[in-house]
Amino acid sequence: MKNKTFLVTGGAGFIGSAVVRELINNTQHNVVNLDKLTYAGNLESLQDIENNERYTFIQADICDADKMDAVFAKYKPDIMMHLAAESHVDRSIDGPAEFIQTNIVGTFNLLNSAKKYWAILSAEQKGQFRFHHISTDEVYGDLEGTDDLFTETTSYSPSSPYSASKASSDHLVRAWYRTYDLPVVITNCSNNYGPYHFPEKLIPLTILNALEGKPLPIYGQGTQIRDWLYVEDHARALIKVATQGSVGETYNIGGHNEKQNIEVVKTICAILEELKPQKPAGLSNFVDLITFVTDRPGHDLRYAIDASKIEKELGWTPKETFESGLKKTVEWYLTNTNWWQRVRSGKYQGERLGQL
Repeated sequence: MKNKTFLVTGGAGFIGSAVVRELINNTQHNVVNLDKLTYAGNLESLQDIENNERYTFIQADICDADKMDAVFAKYKPDIMMHLAAESHVDRSIDGPAEFIQTNIVGTFNLLNSAKKYWAILSAEQKGQFRFHHISTDEVYGDLEGTDDLFTETTSYSPSSPYSASKASSDHLVRAWYRTYDLPVVITNCSNNYGPYHFPEKLIPLTILNALEGKPLPIYGQGTQIRDWLYVEDHARALIKVATQGSVGETYNIGGHNEKQNIEVVKTICAILEELKPQKPAGLSNFVDLITFVTDRPGHDLRYAIDASKIEKELGWTPKETFESGLKKTVEWYLTNTNWWQRVRSGKYQGERLGQL
């Protein structure tokens, strides 16, 4: 494939920055990273590639329709990868309005801008353009059985304001394909983990609280089951779908790692016992920090992805097992204390901003 220009929204976020690093480090494509830099956007996650000549950063809001038109006109992307989203379930319960605005209105704006841009391309360029919408398995709701899996045809049944807003954006993308023939692909992924994960999420929160001797909070009894996907495996899958996926198709991306939340936390504690035997004062075992807290409203019990379609059609499988990926993740947080300390203190925000 010839060198293409990728427009990545949300490229300073957890998954988005992994995609940007993968594109710059392991392909010859050009990357335009567009991010509003909310609390979840961190340019320090991209320090290793920020001076690369194939990389451009723009600070902009996808809800600004005129700005989105200008970005398409100036940078002329071949592939649009839309990852910008409000994504934390707890925050969506406390303040759903931002999720509606960013995830629904923002996606609507991008679809409109992409459609106008695509309409004036040559026939060859039209055939090569892709609008890749990155979504979540949470749009499917809860799995009741222990053997059921989410497939690409599973009916939507979102439980939280977050998942409802992502379901809405998925429907918009499919409508723009059916109504306007905009060449789209959609991916729905399971829970991601790995380096540069924002510290409020379960795995980094557990690692960092354990290191500081703080409680390790677990909702309910920790019996919720999630399929865990190493973020760098996900980034490789997303690029494969964006470049090789069939127009109009949906691909589920999972890590083949179903674990109860309590099992995840206990595994992290065991890894820390091995890698960080010197504990905070007065602590005998990291597992002693586990604290059960009141479950959150509408908490789904089980998510599990059937990722056989992307494996069969595109040849993608994850490289990391849960054990190897989790150990890499813990080692990364032990090594990169400056990154997470600056996130926790808030010093990471607003220091290097790019403009259109």
